[in-house]
Amino acid sequence: MAKQDVKPLEDGENKEENENMSLAKVEQPDNLRRAGDLSEPRLLIHRLGRDMTIICLALCSRSDYGSIASLNTAFRSVVRSGELYRLRRAMGIVEHWVYMCCNLLEWVAFDPIRHRWMNLPKIICNECFMCSDKESLGVGTELLVFGREIISLAIYKYSILTHSWTTGTSMDTPRCLFGSASLGEIAIVAGGCDPLGNVLDSAELYDSETGKWMTIPSLNKARKMCSAVFMDGKFYVIGGIGIDNLQALTCGEVYDLKTKTWCVIPNMYPERNEEAAEEQLPPSSQAPPLVAVVNNDLYAADHALKVLKKYNKEKNLWVTLGQLPERAVSMNGWGIAFKSCGNKLMVIGGPRTYGKGVVEINSWVPSDGPVEWNLLARKSSSSFVYNCTVMGC
Repeated sequence: MAKQDVKPLEDGENKEENENMSLAKVEQPDNLRRAGDLSEPRLLIHRLGRDMTIICLALCSRSDYGSIASLNTAFRSVVRSGELYRLRRAMGIVEHWVYMCCNLLEWVAFDPIRHRWMNLPKIICNECFMCSDKESLGVGTELLVFGREIISLAIYKYSILTHSWTTGTSMDTPRCLFGSASLGEIAIVAGGCDPLGNVLDSAELYDSETGKWMTIPSLNKARKMCSAVFMDGKFYVIGGIGIDNLQALTCGEVYDLKTKTWCVIPNMYPERNEEAAEEQLPPSSQAPPLVAVVNNDLYAADHALKVLKKYNKEKNLWVTLGQLPERAVSMNGWGIAFKSCGNKLMVIGGPRTYGKGVVEINSWVPSDGPVEWNLLARKSSSSFVYNCTVMGC
């Protein structure tokens, strides 16, 4: 099924470009610093003036911001302040990058525009957090990773501005196994379990500009192991397991940010087809629904039947569009990622192998034509995707 229209990027290719993406190396030799210094640093590029310089920088790919930050302290300050990203938002400029973890605490980023990989620093944490189940969420210019430490739940935050990890602000109600999605600089998490394993109906909104959480109205039905998306400016929670823990929930819920109310959608995500052998497994062994939104249309990757489906909002039903990439193998839905990245749907994963494997990124731009997956990139790595998120900024 995979249609290869570009040369896949192998691990280790474009090493020089990879290094340029990093903000970690910003110090230059004295002679280069002096050559790059300006008589008036506030102007950045003297002949253009500061305002015009900032506009020019906002038009650059964010792959170049590491190199830009290395020029001198003035450029570094502009990149790290977030001013460029605020201007990009105002100008309607968005670049979507994929962030994934295929080895414990080893996160990598992929730029699908320039086909570049970048290694993120490792998270400095205890072994309990390292080995625990984790959720991830890209919001604003931050990557949030949620997991369990020895006696509590913890959040670690990676900033693309500083290329570093810090401890994130705790939620009002710490939780795991929740559904989450972001819309620009805000994100919502809903449901999940508290540290004692109680299934929650509460929800919270996170503002990445302030770094603060705010409790919002609760779901109509408590659920864990659910998925969530933003569609048409509203927050949807799909699937999951209820308090009785006996069967998967088929209803969804939608939260209207304007009216601050939830509405139940019956049979939004029905049980899997009886033809799937995995249907006999307990709900807790199944991964949360693999769902993604492109152009305000909702899609699902049915790992059991290995097909791609599209949601019909008016009729509240799912229509099969085609097959999933053959080499993206999962274990009851675990180990692969299904994400939207700009105007593309992406399936990220690889075949199960012994020893060192490979992870592949396949994409398709939804259209009226048949589903044809294009192989964007391939990287030597574990083929099991533990966590994956997309950050657009």
